[in-house]
Amino acid sequence: MTQKTTNVKTKMELWLIFSLLTVLCWGTYGIALHGGAVGMQDPANGRYKAFLIVGLMYFLVAVLAPAATLLANGQSLNVFSYPKGALAWASVAGILGAIGAFGVLLAFGAKGNPAVVMSIVFAGAPVINAIVSLLMHPPKSAIHPMFFVGILCAAVGGCLVTFFKPGAPPPKKGGSPAPIEQKAH
Repeated sequence: MTQKTTNVKTKMELWLIFSLLTVLCWGTYGIALHGGAVGMQDPANGRYKAFLIVGLMYFLVAVLAPAATLLANGQSLNVFSYPKGALAWASVAGILGAIGAFGVLLAFGAKGNPAVVMSIVFAGAPVINAIVSLLMHPPKSAIHPMFFVGILCAAVGGCLVTFFKPGAPPPKKGGSPAPIEQKAH
């Protein structure tokens, strides 16, 4: 192998490793967020407290780490000196990410099953991404039919997880019977 081939292979392996890191982190995000919200032991405000902590962690990871990297590379931290279009797109990305994360939290607060909520999010997001990308960057040639099959599979997968989510475990034998609901007369 030539040096150039080795560099290309290494770069491709790195992008795959980073992609899988993202899958792992985002795949466990909802579980961790739900655990934090429930663990606050505050049914009315626990999810907001958990989201506040998420925001603080975002600050550590998404602000301090890139700032340190930019400074180490001799780059400016004056965001207003960055290209205006890029600044606008990056701002929209941050807002959309925060609103999406808050939407997950609100779904949990509205009694959404975390496994179902996250399955819908992660099945639906690629569909939205594909549609918006096609609208923003129309292809120059015909779209392969398997592209549409992939979109359909993602949508169907989200529906299947929603409709066939695992139920609560059956009551233990010999345990106390379920309380009988009293009706007011």
